[in-house]
Amino acid sequence: MYPVVVITGADPVATGLIDSLARPGGTVTGIGEVAAELSAKRLEVLKDTFPSLRKVAMFWNADDLGMTLRYRSAEASARTLGVEVQPLGVREPDDFAAAFAAMVRDRPDAILVTDALTALNRKRVFEFAAQQKLPAIYEYAFLVRDGGLMSYGPDMGEVYDRASDLAARILRGASPADLPFEQPTHFRLVIDKRTMETLGFTIPPAMTTRADEVID
Repeated sequence: MYPVVVITGADPVATGLIDSLARPGGTVTGIGEVAAELSAKRLEVLKDTFPSLRKVAMFWNADDLGMTLRYRSAEASARTLGVEVQPLGVREPDDFAAAFAAMVRDRPDAILVTDALTALNRKRVFEFAAQQKLPAIYEYAFLVRDGGLMSYGPDMGEVYDRASDLAARILRGASPADLPFEQPTHFRLVIDKRTMETLGFTIPPAMTTRADEVID
């Protein structure tokens, strides 16, 4: 089998992709996104931005173990923050209509968005959040630039650079089994001030200071 360098948001050990972070043990290495931990961190960011928050709706792909681990991490964090997670597992694009209807019936205070499936359907989420005046946090900065409110996640420039370095080391003869599966070290909080104002909210000064980028 050919060596593979991956960029993954799922826990590569828990999902069986590799044996361990220190020694992947097969033909796969790469860089992860500590996604489960970051789901909990995004919940904290939401709570810090909107202190009165009590219920957060969470989108994730219920058919994906990696995404389910993210949901479980956020749910555990929610308990310590005094926040309820409203689980909205989606498996295909048609499921979004039912998820939106569930939020209309039982309104949350905010939305936590994760998973590639929801990213692919992001315009629908943006439109729903705007209609319902609900703040939402996403994984990546490009989703904020596309119309989302805020994001917290790895600096993808760093992720791509380190993945490229791993690929170069393999091309020079290194075995992926011996190259530690890396984790990101830099994370970015991005907030769109325009979207915040459209929703009728104001960015707390502490969050403006904390943000790596505020889009005016």
